Amino acid sequence: MATHLAAIAHGKGPLKVEERPTLSPGPKELLIDVRSIAVNPVDAYQRDYGVFVKEYPAIFGSDIAGTIISSGSSVPSDTPKPGSRIAGFASAFFEQGNPNYGAFQKKVLVQASNVVLLPDNISYNEGALLPMSVETGWAGFYVNGIARDTKYTPADKKGFLVWSGATSVASSAVQIAKSMGFYVYVTASAKHHQYLKTLGATHTFDYHDADVAESIAKAAKADGVTINEAYLGRGDLKPVLESLKLSKGPGPANIAHAPRVPEDAPKEEGFPIRFVSPPADEEGRDEFFHFVFGVWLQDKLAKKEYIPSPAIRIIPGGLEGVNKAIDEISAGGASGEKLVLEI
Repeated sequence: MATHLAAIAHGKGPLKVEERPTLSPGPKELLIDVRSIAVNPVDAYQRDYGVFVKEYPAIFGSDIAGTIISSGSSVPSDTPKPGSRIAGFASAFFEQGNPNYGAFQKKVLVQASNVVLLPDNISYNEGALLPMSVETGWAGFYVNGIARDTKYTPADKKGFLVWSGATSVASSAVQIAKSMGFYVYVTASAKHHQYLKTLGATHTFDYHDADVAESIAKAAKADGVTINEAYLGRGDLKPVLESLKLSKGPGPANIAHAPRVPEDAPKEEGFPIRFVSPPADEEGRDEFFHFVFGVWLQDKLAKKEYIPSPAIRIIPGGLEGVNKAIDEISAGGASGEKLVLEI
């Protein structure tokens, strides 16, 4: 049987690079030859604490880019064909560490609905930035009931607040909100402001400023805009709530919360806080992923209307570098950048 290298967890703690069998794809799956992998905070939770791990051995990781080796017998007709360059969302999180579906390996099985064809102008490293970022960005719009075909004009004066916009998922939320016609108000460290404007931020603010909520409200008022939608990429809920209280129009002000919502999160009437997640049922999730990757992102990449973000920093060593990358994320590193492994 053919084998390939993988970074495997045999329990909590550092991963070990070993050989494992290469499997054939199931009916609606693709076998991918992985070229680049992006590392995410959830990978640290799975490695260090065993969160979302059903049993060991396990393989983690979600973001890959590479080439399709083979496809299952029942993949949809619009699925990219073998030999195609793709980015894909490996389902280690949803499969709770099932080794066949984790990104940290040279060859991985991915659901056909979870891939996007990469145009020639997007490298494998850039492609690896896309899957979790774009899916989690879109999931924030889904949980808050914002329709996929939403399209505002400047005259509609609709505002959208993105908090910690330099994080990977929030940088996607910026671009999605901009594509829908929102005025996009974004907080981040000052060093990231100019970059966020290239992604579509209308105005940027430093979340370190004590009067940041007042500054956001002042800018929205000058634009004649109300803000009833927010996406929190990282950080404290309190200033997000303060900003919305000063800037909202009639009706509820919805907050999509990318990290797990803390148990002690403030609960206020008219300000629902929802954890960012796709549909819970498998059929709904497959349809959602197909829209995000096979329809929306496919179109945006083809038209050069989506920028892979944030900045890339390569961690050397291929799969041998995965523990170093996860250690950096656990220590709070990688601000405004994504750690990527080249395989």
